[in-house]
Amino acid sequence: QVQLVESGGGSVQVGGSLRLSCAASGDKYGRRCMGWFRQAPGKEREGIARIDIVGETTYADSVKGRFTISQDYDKNTLFLQMNTLKPEDTAMYYCAARAAGSCPLEERVFTSWGQGTQVTVSS
Repeated sequence: QVQLVESGGGSVQVGGSLRLSCAASGDKYGRRCMGWFRQAPGKEREGIARIDIVGETTYADSVKGRFTISQDYDKNTLFLQMNTLKPEDTAMYYCAARAAGSCPLEERVFTSWGQGTQVTVSS
């Protein structure tokens, strides 16, 4: 069982930056693949970044070059550095985890989810 708690969301102006954190607890085996997802009002949840146990990362095209996912595995924390924020980045952001296996950026494979943290980007 893995528990995830996001923090670091808030309101920022266009072009600004935020750093999200996700504190994880529970079974470390269940966190070999970690990801960030977001859901804007009226839209489906989308995967934006993921990182596997060896540090390999994948990003959605919409955030590539602006967002960076990283983790401190020993300190049980996942991060999402978000730069050059745009109004379309406004959403609830969730971190997610899954145990060993493949690590695609697909919502269906993640089994543990946090409660989310809100990011609002205003012009």
